[in-house]
Amino acid sequence: MSSVEIEREITLTRVIDAPAALLFEAYSRPEHIMKWFGPVGWPVTLAEIDFRVGGTFKFAMTGPSGVQNEPFGGTYLEIVPDKKIVYDNGFNFEKMMVVTVTFDEADGKTKLTLHTVFASDEIAKMHIGGGFEEGTNSGLDQLEDLAADLTSRIGGG
Repeated sequence: MSSVEIEREITLTRVIDAPAALLFEAYSRPEHIMKWFGPVGWPVTLAEIDFRVGGTFKFAMTGPSGVQNEPFGGTYLEIVPDKKIVYDNGFNFEKMMVVTVTFDEADGKTKLTLHTVFASDEIAKMHIGGGFEEGTNSGLDQLEDLAADLTSRIGGG
């Protein structure tokens, strides 16, 4: 790969002290998505989910100014309960990326892997340059907090 080519794939991993079923639920229910998805300071204020293969989702975030941004969303391509979710994602349902989320549980902890493949170099450059990795990690920080809260409510921690 030459130095001018753009890497169109990003893989992020995080080990979270929670069972896979709980994290899978956090990805599949709008009330949970609104508590963790996206970077701190940009909460999801619109979350519509038809969680089934072929079903769609639509989310919108509201920034610090209080203005809700343009919605984004996609289609669920594969769902394996408590193991894997694959979906495409983009603004106006334009397929800008395909995201594969896997949940690998061991000893009550789950290794969450997010593998994102961008549709083009230009889209990769736009997202990566716009803080995609940092924003995703900020959301995962919030997911860890939500998982701890949910685990404590069900008596698991």
